[in-house]
Amino acid sequence: MTTLKRRLADRELPVTRRLTLLATLALTATATVSLSGCGGADDSADKSGDRASTADSGAERSASPSRSASEATGRPRLDLPSDLSYTFDWPKTGDKEKDAVLADSEQSIQAVDLAIVHQDALDHAYLSYYEGEAAAGTQKFIQNYVDHKASITGAYRFYDPDLAVNEDGTASLSYCEDQGKAFVKYLPDKVKKTRVTSDSYVMYHTSLKQNDKGVWEVREILSQIGSAKCQP
Repeated sequence: MTTLKRRLADRELPVTRRLTLLATLALTATATVSLSGCGGADDSADKSGDRASTADSGAERSASPSRSASEATGRPRLDLPSDLSYTFDWPKTGDKEKDAVLADSEQSIQAVDLAIVHQDALDHAYLSYYEGEAAAGTQKFIQNYVDHKASITGAYRFYDPDLAVNEDGTASLSYCEDQGKAFVKYLPDKVKKTRVTSDSYVMYHTSLKQNDKGVWEVREILSQIGSAKCQP
């Protein structure tokens, strides 16, 4: 496994990342990555975010509703701020099991970003979707944002899914991410703008397994920044 390097501000910071925001990465307990600035090269100057943030601190979280929902379904409620948006260009397959993998994968991606917004490396929501090495690596990735008082803002797009569900109860899902319109936001509201480059496009490879509550958990995750397959 190799490591992913991303730029935060003008420094390279050793940390681990959700194969979000978000080089090649392996999110494991020993993986080292950089806090992703989302997108590409830095612009010449920082600019204030032009979207209003509704979650600049952990105090604004909605932990109680999330935990209440998870008790019944294993899937926490995700209350994301209005300055984050997601597009998943992976239509339903018509196969009940495959569509469940895709749905839980969407939730797992957003749950990691919610933990960053909450500034909590042990946020309940993402821990409902990650297990083992993937959970350990994701915790370190989120903690890097917390340590630098940084959050995220902007729009993410996910596309070109390649999904297989195996007879042993596991699944593999590969997909692309466009981070060109997503940015690091230093709290409370200083956005670090970046230009779109080839590094704004990332490919992810995940391995999942259904838990006893029926949730497809991410067990392993790898990413390749600047993937040729994901380029527009």
